[in-house]
Amino acid sequence: MSTTPVPGEQFRPASRVAGQKQDVWSIINEAATNSPTQPIINMGQGFFGYNPPKFITDAAKDALDKVDCNQYSPTKGRPRLKKAIAKSYSPLFGRDINPETEVTITTGANEGMLSAFMGFIEPGDEVVIFEPFFDQYISNIEMAGGVIRYVPLQPPKNGGTEVSSAGDWTVDMAAVEKALSSKSKMIVLNTPHNPVGKIFSKSELQAIGDLCVKHNLIILSDEVYDRLPFTPFTRIATLSPAIAARTLTVGSAGKNFYCTGWRVGYLIGPANLIHYVAAAHTRICFSSVSPLQEAAAVGFEKAEELGFWEQSRKEMMGKVERFCAVFDELGLPYSKPEGGYFVLANFARVNLPKDYEFPPQVADRPRDYKLAWFLIMELGLAAIPPTEFYTKENMWMAEDWLRFAVCKEDDVLEGAKERLRGLRKYMS
Repeated sequence: MSTTPVPGEQFRPASRVAGQKQDVWSIINEAATNSPTQPIINMGQGFFGYNPPKFITDAAKDALDKVDCNQYSPTKGRPRLKKAIAKSYSPLFGRDINPETEVTITTGANEGMLSAFMGFIEPGDEVVIFEPFFDQYISNIEMAGGVIRYVPLQPPKNGGTEVSSAGDWTVDMAAVEKALSSKSKMIVLNTPHNPVGKIFSKSELQAIGDLCVKHNLIILSDEVYDRLPFTPFTRIATLSPAIAARTLTVGSAGKNFYCTGWRVGYLIGPANLIHYVAAAHTRICFSSVSPLQEAAAVGFEKAEELGFWEQSRKEMMGKVERFCAVFDELGLPYSKPEGGYFVLANFARVNLPKDYEFPPQVADRPRDYKLAWFLIMELGLAAIPPTEFYTKENMWMAEDWLRFAVCKEDDVLEGAKERLRGLRKYMS
């Protein structure tokens, strides 16, 4: 019997990956490639426009000359990196972190979160997340068979007319409790928040933590921007022993040291939770890149003594202020971030030409997609439409906003500002 495929016959993809709409990243990249205005200034994706500090790149080069650094690392991570993370974070958590049982290394923070979902979420279990959300949360939870319950952060009432603080995006605790059921298993936090830039207040975290204790939920706290707070930053795992006992904290060496392509993440938490995260990680990719783990260890060992954390924080605050000056100049409201490196700006005052032609993949999407496409094509500036981080029911909250990543060289920020000045002729 012939096994030759019939011409045109297709293999049926799994439902978990089938039927997905074209994602925001491919749409924006396609627009950037085809824009008549070149070169594009890309302030869309949150990758850094400059190299990591020399002390960590030197460490990476040195690691490549070591035999053991070119072979498999232990599945839970290289001992030196786990010890360095435990030493760095113990003072921040107010307790001694055991590097052997309370830290595990993952292939980026995203794979770490996937490992947490795979380690604890059974088909039908419910996970609560806040809108707007990092889009990878959705696919990661659904891959594990989880069901997502969404709770939107409430945007500032005056956000469309004047500058506001990211802290003005608030949590409706009644809505959080309403989203819970007997099937609830986990709540996902993100602080400092992407894309809003909000740092959840201590009182908000306490209320969420108390709710998780009451309903026996796991807390997965995505804190990958934890070294870039511009206002007081509270870690939910430090609020009480009962809350700490159910909290997995996610971190990213890539975000910390300007090397997002290295894909070195980590989770910190109680040994009984870390055990199952590491077990899932073993099945997903077994271990993470050895020489870059070794370099990240050096980074954590040296960062404090070299003053890197404070320098990094101040530099990013300066970039936020430098870039947002153009919105003040144009009279466009924005949400001033409390941490991280994203800025949300409101473009309600920008009038898109009524006869402007948008491609089909943009024409049937909310206004922020059209704004993003227009900026790329007419001004040569890429930003991200944040409705991608919302459910369909709540997209209206973000349709006038765009997200900009300011983790770029200052001359790039100045170039972006100059291009944004081209919006004057479209503003009311």
